[in-house]
Amino acid sequence: MDRALFDVRVYNALAHSNLDQEIQETYRSKETEKKTAYLHHVLEVEGAIFTPLIMATTGGIGKEFAAVVSHLAELKSKKTVNSYSDCIRYIRLKLSFCMIRCVTLSLRGYRGSSKKEKTTCDIYNV
Repeated sequence: MDRALFDVRVYNALAHSNLDQEIQETYRSKETEKKTAYLHHVLEVEGAIFTPLIMATTGGIGKEFAAVVSHLAELKSKKTVNSYSDCIRYIRLKLSFCMIRCVTLSLRGYRGSSKKEKTTCDIYNV
């Protein structure tokens, strides 16, 4: 399998429905929900690997998301002259700014021209 598909979920860790669970348990349950919904379809129909990327509004990331970030940093450090720590720091910084941008857009809405704005974060050019 050469392709990997990701589904991003950002959830409010401080919501009343999440306060009675441990943070790691919440990440695990959110990852399980996504896998239950999409894993079979992605493996059978798309022929790809599926990884749910779970992120809390407080800035934390799930276990599988952390593994993806670590793997990306490792690949990037091998490809460039930068160290692994520099690459992982840069990827985490880009993710933080992408999250801030998405949250800001969802709270206040887009106020630019009527052209469709590109809201995806290009992590391939890290």
